[in-house]
Amino acid sequence: MSFLRVFLSIVFPPLSVIDKGCGSVIIVFILTLCGWVPGIIAALIILNNPNK
Repeated sequence: MSFLRVFLSIVFPPLSVIDKGCGSVIIVFILTLCGWVPGIIAALIILNNPNK
């Protein structure tokens, strides 16, 4: 995980997972709308997943 990805996940979480697929972006976007912190947590979890 690069510094840019971590910074993007804090500032605008859906933008940080844009290359992980449409489903990930939608999930992170919905969680960001519900609250900023759940969006950040979801983005960091998705970015730390080595399978994708």
